[in-house]
Order: sequence, then C-alpha cells, then structure tokens
Amino acid sequence: MPSYTTEDIRNIALAGHAGAGKTTLFEALLHAGGTLQMAGSVEKGSTLSDFDPQEKSRGHSINSAIASIDHGGAHLNLIDTPGYPDFRGPTLSALAAVETVAIVVNAANGIEYSTQRMMEYAKARRLCRLLVVNKIDSADIDLGALVEELRATFGRECLPINLPAASGAQVVDCFRQAEGDSDLGPVADWHQQIIDQVVEINEEVMGQYLEEGEEGLSGKELHDAFEQCLREQHLVPICFVSARSGVGVAELLDLCEHLMPNPYEANPPPFQRNGEPFLAEPDADKHVIADVFKIVNDPFVGKLSIFRVYQGTLRRDTQLFVDDGKKPFKVGHLFKLRGKEHIEIEDAIPGDIAAVAKVEEIHFDAVLHDSHDEDHIHLKPLDLPQPMFGLAIEPASKGQEQKLANALHKLGEEDPCFRVEHHSELNETVIRGLGELHLKLMLERMKERYGVDVTTRPPRIAYRETISSRADGHHRHKKQTGGAGQFGEVFLRIEPLPRGTGFEFVDEVKGGTIPHQFIPAVEKGVRMVLETGAVAGYALQDVRVIVYDGKFHPVDSKEIAFVTAGKKAFLDAIGKGRPIVLEPVVNLDVSVPEAAVGDITGGLASKRARINGTDALRGGELVIKAQVPLAELGDYPNELKAATAGQGRYTIEFSHYEPVPPPVQKQLTEAYRPRHEED
Repeated sequence: MPSYTTEDIRNIALAGHAGAGKTTLFEALLHAGGTLQMAGSVEKGSTLSDFDPQEKSRGHSINSAIASIDHGGAHLNLIDTPGYPDFRGPTLSALAAVETVAIVVNAANGIEYSTQRMMEYAKARRLCRLLVVNKIDSADIDLGALVEELRATFGRECLPINLPAASGAQVVDCFRQAEGDSDLGPVADWHQQIIDQVVEINEEVMGQYLEEGEEGLSGKELHDAFEQCLREQHLVPICFVSARSGVGVAELLDLCEHLMPNPYEANPPPFQRNGEPFLAEPDADKHVIADVFKIVNDPFVGKLSIFRVYQGTLRRDTQLFVDDGKKPFKVGHLFKLRGKEHIEIEDAIPGDIAAVAKVEEIHFDAVLHDSHDEDHIHLKPLDLPQPMFGLAIEPASKGQEQKLANALHKLGEEDPCFRVEHHSELNETVIRGLGELHLKLMLERMKERYGVDVTTRPPRIAYRETISSRADGHHRHKKQTGGAGQFGEVFLRIEPLPRGTGFEFVDEVKGGTIPHQFIPAVEKGVRMVLETGAVAGYALQDVRVIVYDGKFHPVDSKEIAFVTAGKKAFLDAIGKGRPIVLEPVVNLDVSVPEAAVGDITGGLASKRARINGTDALRGGELVIKAQVPLAELGDYPNELKAATAGQGRYTIEFSHYEPVPPPVQKQLTEAYRPRHEED
C-alpha cells in the first residue's frame, strides 16, 4: 500500500487562459514540494509538463501533464492543462479526475476568455473552485481592482483567503489570523468577510459564532464549514502568488493540504447506471471502479491509459473489465506519472490517479471495474465543445491509406475534441477540431509521429436533391447481344414528400405486366439514382416512386434489364419533376462581447442567416441565435476570432434541409456536368 491514505489525497487541476503562468506555477509547486530539485523554464523548454517537442517549440502547453507532491500530510496529484481554446479537450478531460480546479489568473491581464469558460465548466461539474492570481509582482497592476472585477464577474462568494503584502513581495494569511496589514488594506477587514461567509453556510456553526464569537469555534468546525462552502459553491477562495519568484507558492501548498477537499469531502462523482444516479464510494475494500480520462500513445511504452480510481483498490495482477465487456484483462504493470516518466507502483487506492499500458480495448471515458456487478456504470459525460472546424484529407502518396487510418485512430483516442468522419456519398475523409491551430498541430503530429503526409482541402457540403412536383417517367431497355437479349420496360410516377421524410417505393403493377420477381430489380435501379443524384451529384431524398406498369419478354427479360429500365425511367421522371438542390441549415449560437454584437449580426446577415434573437449572459456577453446555411460557415472560426479578438465562440447543430437559391443551384449543376460526363 502507498504511504498515504485516501484522506491524504488532493486532486487539483491547474486551468485558465493561455499566458496566465499555469506551467510555471506547476513547476514552482513541484519544486517547493520536493518533487523537483530545480523548477524548469518554459522559455528554455525544460519544464516537466511541456515535454512534447511541439510544446517545446511553441512555448505553451498542448496536452495535460500529471505529477504528484508529498507535502506535510497530503499527497497532491496536480494536472497542468493547456490554456488555448483549441486544446480545450485535454483541459476539460482533467475535470473528470479532480475535486478542485485552481483557475490561474494573470494579474496584469485580469479576466480573460478562458478564465470565464473554466469557471463555468467547473461550476457546472460541481467542482470546488480556487482562483489563483499569478504574477502579483508585475509592474503597474491594481490587485484591489482585480479582486473587485473577479467578485463582480463571478459573484460575491469570491473572497481572498490570503493577501499580497509589501508590494507583492509576500503574502499573508487572512483566514486563520486577523493581524497585520496588506496591499489591499487591513488584514482584519478581509478576515471578517471570509469568516462571515464561511460560518453562514451552517446554521449550527452560525449560531455558535453569534453567541460566542470566533473564539467559540474549534479549528475542526471552521474547517468543516469551509469544506461545505466549497462543495455548495458558497465560497470561491482567492489566493495570490508569483510563480516565477516563488512568492506565495509555499502558502498555496499549505492551503491545498489543510483546506482543499479530499475524495471523501467533495461532491460525489456523477456516475450513472442505466441512466440513474449511482454512488461510487471511496472505500478501499469495495469493488474497483475507475474512469479513464486520458489516453497517450507513447512510442516506447505503447498505449497508456490514465485513470482516476473512485472505488476499491487496484493492484497489479487485478482482473479488470472495460465498460460492459465480458472478457477481462490482467493488470501487468501499474504506473504513477511524473511528466513523461512512468513510475511503477504496486497498487492504487480510492482517489488516486494511475495508469496501465498496452491494453488496446481501453478508450477515453471507459469505466474499469473488477466485477459484473459494476456493468452499465458510466461517468456523466463531460460537456465538451463540438469540433466544427473541418478539413478534408487524403494521403499525399498512394499506398498510405491504411497508415493514415491507423494514425487518425490513435490521434482520435488521445483527444476527445478531435473527430474523424468518413462520408461515402462525398467520397472523402474529414477531420474536425476546435480551430485552425488544433488541426494544424494534428497534421504535424500525424507526419512527425506516424510518417503520414496528407493533402488537405475544405470539406464538401452534404447537399441533397429532391423534386418539387409530380411527374411520370418511362424507359424501354432493349439490347440484343448475339443469341441472348435484354428487355425490360418500366412506367413509373414520382411525387414529392414532406421535407425529412426520406424515400418510399410503391408497387402498383397489376396484371403481371412486370413479373413479381423483377420488381426488386426496378427498385434497385431507382435506388442507384437515389445514391448518386440526378442533377448535381448528391443523394436524393423526400420522394415517393410508384411503379404502375411495364412490359417484359418471356425469354429476354432479365434482372439487369429491369435494373437499367428502372434507373432510366426514374431519371426521366426527375427531369420533368422540377428537381431542386437542398442545402443543410444549422442552428448557430454565437457568444460574443456586447460591443461586438453589431459586427457579428451584420456579418451573419451577409451569410443568408436568419437571426432568431439574442440572450444575455453574465459578464456583458450576448448569445446570438440564428439559422445559417452550413455552406456559408466555411471560414467562420477565423472570421469570429478576428471580429472579437478571440473572445467569441459558437456552437452549431443540424436543423433541416431547404432549397438553395437559384444561382447556387445553377453553379452546382454546372460543376456536376463535367464530372458526370467523365464518369
């Protein structure tokens, strides 16, 4: 067993905007806690967490990194996460493994886009939040104004737990003591505010405090009330550090040890069994339940699956099942992580973070367990942003198709916000991510790690075709080749169906003019047109085909003859049925600062968008709701970034299909004719 218990564990993710100093703080904490002899430097590429070559060359985090500290009586599992929105997948995945999210704020820049997003994500996940103001020794900053900005934006429950002093050269505790002065005024004033905030959460503690004052409260009572405040989101502590100089780092470690929740004290993890809430208890003697929150395909160790243990004790040689699988695997080696190092351990207790290697069946968000009593249990999915920025790709050279497929599979395992789509009707493979930078790095990784070079282009839009009026079609197929011939004649009628209905095939042939055994051949010919389209090369939908008459020959009629006749009769009818091209329309929600609303709505109007209204969000943000043709959003991520200085974000979901404007239909049909003639 490890030297620490579940009560000693603190799981904390460092999150926040890019440039806030998360990685530097991660290094400073590891150094102060004795894990590192010397803190690494982001500028020199020597940090424990940014060990990937892409991270070193760019000077910022792309992946999350994990390391542990034994400090006092606590065992801290720290996760350093990326700050750029394009790498939000690894950041949000870390939320599935921790009780506390420490959101790092750059004292010079104040509240930035990712500061707000991470506060929202952590709150929605019911995690304890801690605001860490970094770079407090920067020139020309007003920490008092920043504290007021934090409280105005995130609520009056945000209160300092310690204070900067001596112009940022030190920090002083304002929770456990009231004496002294600080850069934000008398310590006693802030001490009173946070004590009042803490005690009012518990009626018994509040009553005792009103009767006897603070002297009447024991340390345990204050501690328990503090923990309750964190769980119920009644308090968001603010603390101050300078990660580069080390000011406040030791105090932050002490705060994590003494006041941040252990796995027993936090809100229960949101497990579900068959859709109903399920309680996983941090009991070392119960069956094992662990959730996989990170996958790494390591070139030396192989596939590494990193998980958080929620229940039971996981040991080497344990037999584990993956999700609802019936075939277990045996844990051969169990690891703790320290950056890119893998330190072998004997067991992992409830609350701990560990990893196993070379188990191909494991995937992101898999639940590992040692009993079929734990089947159908899953952690509530994270609210991950939808990857909408897309590129169509194909191998740069022939013969690399399988190599490309393997590389895409491994990249998709590692990043839950990287998606691969295969469109058979468009004959293309599309990769999607959270932005241009996200996909650029994925393409680099594909080439450097897996030796696959690809060509890219914008993805094609999945248009559809349909008809707008009833029409009749006819074709006689007659072919004589030597002794055997082919003969089949088909009369059919087509009718438009309501949008989204699909396709119907109706047999109304009477008197055996087309023998019953040839009707499926007619339908096969019709369906060939459904797949390939008639006017622009896109699949047909929302049409009813009624076959009502035909002729056959007792010797020359064969299946192939009626396939051909059915296909050409359908094409004949479509030409008379006023065919139209449909385009996908999506629901678009754009969240932007209030000052940018005019520019954004004007830009959407130029994209044939219908604005359906706006909703106000906290912090001066507005959500613009619109419906927009998907074809108009090809470069929208970059347009939005430019118009809002990177503060805007959007989500889309499919709504419906509707006819394209006549000029667009003309362009699509003219582009199809040369391709169709070549085919």
